[in-house]
Amino acid sequence: MGAWSWIIQVFLVVFAVLLANMVVRRMLDRLHKKLERTKTPWDDALIDAARRPVPVAIWVIGITFAIDIARGVSDLAIFDMAGPARDVGVIASIAWFMIRFIKNAEGNLIAQSRNKPEDERLDPTTADAIAKLLRASVIITTILVALQTLGFSISGVLAFGGIGGIAIGFAAKDLLANFFGGLMIYLDRPFRIGDWVRSPDRNIEGTVENIGWRLTRIRTFDKRPLYIPNSIFASIVVENPSRMSHRRIYETFGIRYDDIEKMSEITSDVRQMLLDHQEIDSSQTMIVQVNEFSASSVDFFVYTFTHTTNWVRFHEIKHEILLKISDIIAGHGAEMAFPTSTMHIPDGVKLEGTLPVSPINEAG
Repeated sequence: MGAWSWIIQVFLVVFAVLLANMVVRRMLDRLHKKLERTKTPWDDALIDAARRPVPVAIWVIGITFAIDIARGVSDLAIFDMAGPARDVGVIASIAWFMIRFIKNAEGNLIAQSRNKPEDERLDPTTADAIAKLLRASVIITTILVALQTLGFSISGVLAFGGIGGIAIGFAAKDLLANFFGGLMIYLDRPFRIGDWVRSPDRNIEGTVENIGWRLTRIRTFDKRPLYIPNSIFASIVVENPSRMSHRRIYETFGIRYDDIEKMSEITSDVRQMLLDHQEIDSSQTMIVQVNEFSASSVDFFVYTFTHTTNWVRFHEIKHEILLKISDIIAGHGAEMAFPTSTMHIPDGVKLEGTLPVSPINEAG
């Protein structure tokens, strides 16, 4: 019976691990469903973060404990790794839990802020930057603690890292430039995820999808992704149309020279139409004036701003206003001009005789 006792002990340990794993999983799942209904962003994030790492930690502890039992009847060198493996596994599980908790909390905070007024919302770019720094801190701390647990000297590792950092800095200067470029984007916040940006210096225009530590991904309007190194943004001009306060309507209209006496009434009615329009911000610059005597028309231009900055809604408003201006011009009996040419002959044209007529030949 003594020869089989260790097998029975290992079996009992594995059975206990399976039972504990099942109980913990069900308990965490039920608790997570209840906490999802609360308004606090931290409780369900905490429980959801523990749903995977805790069972893994139970398995690591249970399996290494079973290995300790088996080591009593075997002198294999591999069994000596059970203790360090247990320590590293538990440390890795804790790090995994913290990384998941940071990610869940970030998502919950951003989701809750969407229901708040715009001036009280959490900036997704700032939240993403803080979350990335926290995750990086957890990973670095985990690596150092794991090395210390395995018997490595942290002071020696840090000293080697200081010397190696100089060499890496020269070899990877572009990588470091992109890293600090990403850091400046997070600090200065010239744009954030979801903004429409463009650069007059480069062929860059689209919607920001992701801001990483090395690259920023921008989706163009034809749905192509642009991957731009962050260091580029330190040397180019970036325009952020998403942060405009208004959108501008700037159009020129031309009427015939025959209708020039109606120009004052037309421009007056157009101005009044813009002042009465609910979607036009009359507090901004508004100009409706004759602009130019063109070759075939007398031109006046309309310069005004809409309240909305939404691109689709802006074009709907512009469509409506252009048609109203056309109706105003037609209502005054005037017409839109198109390119024409008038030939003046001082003495007129005299035709002598008749034009020759070609005979029609009959077939057959």
